[in-house]
Amino acid sequence: MATAVKRRKATKRKSVTSKKRQAKKDLASTYNEFKEFEGKQYTGMAIGRSHKWHYDKGTWKETKITPDLWQISYAVTKRRAGKAPEGSGVPVGTAYHWYILAHQNVTKLNANDYTTSMTGLKFKLSHKRAEKGKWSSATKTQRKHLVNFLKEIITSLETDPVLFEFDHQGTTYRVEAMPVQQTCVDGQCVQFEIILDDQYIGIIQKMKNNWKMEQLEDKGLVNAIGKALLDAY
Repeated sequence: MATAVKRRKATKRKSVTSKKRQAKKDLASTYNEFKEFEGKQYTGMAIGRSHKWHYDKGTWKETKITPDLWQISYAVTKRRAGKAPEGSGVPVGTAYHWYILAHQNVTKLNANDYTTSMTGLKFKLSHKRAEKGKWSSATKTQRKHLVNFLKEIITSLETDPVLFEFDHQGTTYRVEAMPVQQTCVDGQCVQFEIILDDQYIGIIQKMKNNWKMEQLEDKGLVNAIGKALLDAY
């Protein structure tokens, strides 16, 4: 009896391991396949999937330009949390040029330390394939793409937000929700920037059965925001 149980457990473990290997193999094989988004073809990671990275100790420098405007620079090596599926991803030497538009929230802890969090969007302006050594878009084209992206952001900011209140565990919350226009199809959006009681807290995303928000650890509150948002939207 004991031997039979051990055999069943061993078989189950092998089955789970085999499924995981197959999933990684499928992910690697589909990475470079052509996919479609809003009538346009693309390759690489599928829409909706995520990366998670750990950043080494880096140096952030900032210089004040006007009372409200600062120049910033940041350089560091980022490392994948986990391992990339074998055969997936771009070749070593591939480069990207991103434009980042983000909210940075900081709170002073003492004379020299602050908590800091950043939430926003990054938009690909160009990439350089390792084997070609040439950027995919000329500088003029990159500027044009950036202007169009910023126009979309401005249009979104000028649109009236979704305003609502809801109660959660004895507390009443006031919310402003701004649709992330790039995630909207036929008037239905799956991501919203959330301002909770006049404080920007990040982007909420509608999943299959619930809601996701990286910045809030209280998953009950996240789902409460999402449910109230659906009722108001």
